[in-house]
Amino acid sequence: MPMPSLPARFEGEPEPLSVDLHMHSTASDGALAPAALVALCKARGLTHMALTDHDTLAGVAEAAAAAGREGLTLIPGTELSTRWRGHNIHVVGLLPEGARGALVQGLAAQAEAREQRAHKIAERLEKVGLADALARAREEAGSERPLGRPDFARALVAAGLVPDIATAFKKHLGDGKAGDVKSHWPELGEAVAWVLDAGGVAVLAHPLRHGLTRRKRGLLLDAFREAGGQAAELVSGFQNPDATRDLARQLQERELLASVGSDFHFPGGHLAPGSMSPVPRTATPPVWTHPRLAGFAGGPAEADAARALASHDR
Repeated sequence: MPMPSLPARFEGEPEPLSVDLHMHSTASDGALAPAALVALCKARGLTHMALTDHDTLAGVAEAAAAAGREGLTLIPGTELSTRWRGHNIHVVGLLPEGARGALVQGLAAQAEAREQRAHKIAERLEKVGLADALARAREEAGSERPLGRPDFARALVAAGLVPDIATAFKKHLGDGKAGDVKSHWPELGEAVAWVLDAGGVAVLAHPLRHGLTRRKRGLLLDAFREAGGQAAELVSGFQNPDATRDLARQLQERELLASVGSDFHFPGGHLAPGSMSPVPRTATPPVWTHPRLAGFAGGPAEADAARALASHDR
């Protein structure tokens, strides 16, 4: 049975979508193996998905094989850590051709930066009582992949130092806390260039989560677009509907496409694959109308429509 194509516009009354373009697996800091994540997406009724682990595509091959078995359409992706005006900013790369060109070297550099960052986080958390912090975080990760703050959060919970992951971030790992280590991430424009060089679409991740004023968020969107960025996450998990509608206006003013994603990491939390706030009615076209993603959105007819809607292949 052919896979249903995705809508070319966000029109009419808001309704649930069967697409999620921002999720994580055990290839980075998610709790489910890539194949298990795909199975959960299928069980929740998704038809289209992207695996976007932090600074890696290591889980994509397993996820793609599972998607083929489950009858889902999967696009390879990654979530790149970057810096802009002192802020940690994430860029989701949707990569129909996988990693190639400058992105290959960029991902290698990101892995090294994450390794150095993990050692610094471990040193700081040992000073607040987490003995053998690096080894404990590695045990929680369950593999040799680069460690992230959620691994240390789980280690803090397992050691009985905090009751849950949310408290771990609030007390030790969130912005400005001991475990909030600023790594040597690339500048925003450099990471965008990696995605474009790989034939992908660069998406600004969760722009409403950075605590920026509307003006400063506009400056971020301007810088992203000037660097060649093509889209931003209009909906990321659950968010205020008025803020979402305002963000839609900011995207439309800059001719940026709109993406959607749950930012799913682990079962049992308030997020699940495909769970997110409704997409408001907006003239901003979806990211899957970009020509580079035409094969992901549907067949030849959809590809022609995508080219018409997104002729500015920035």
